[in-house]
Amino acid sequence: MSINSPVAVRSTNFLEKGQRMMNEDTFNGEVRKFLKKVGVTSQQELEKAVREALAEGTVAGTERLKARMKLEVEGVNLDLTIEGEIALS
Repeated sequence: MSINSPVAVRSTNFLEKGQRMMNEDTFNGEVRKFLKKVGVTSQQELEKAVREALAEGTVAGTERLKARMKLEVEGVNLDLTIEGEIALS
């Protein structure tokens, strides 16, 4: 099959100089599973906290809340912080 062929074959394993073999499909599936868990749990906890703050009167419901998410992955030296805002109306 030539490089210009309309059908491309993607290897699920790769090995570059000095690297160990990794299965891309397994890795991608595991990352997606982890991120789905993070997303669902984060949304549930955020909704609960905002409802409680509204009930207690600590927020009026018109604010923009500053949010920060920290991702740490041991073994690969990843320490990432993502910041943003969440509008309540």
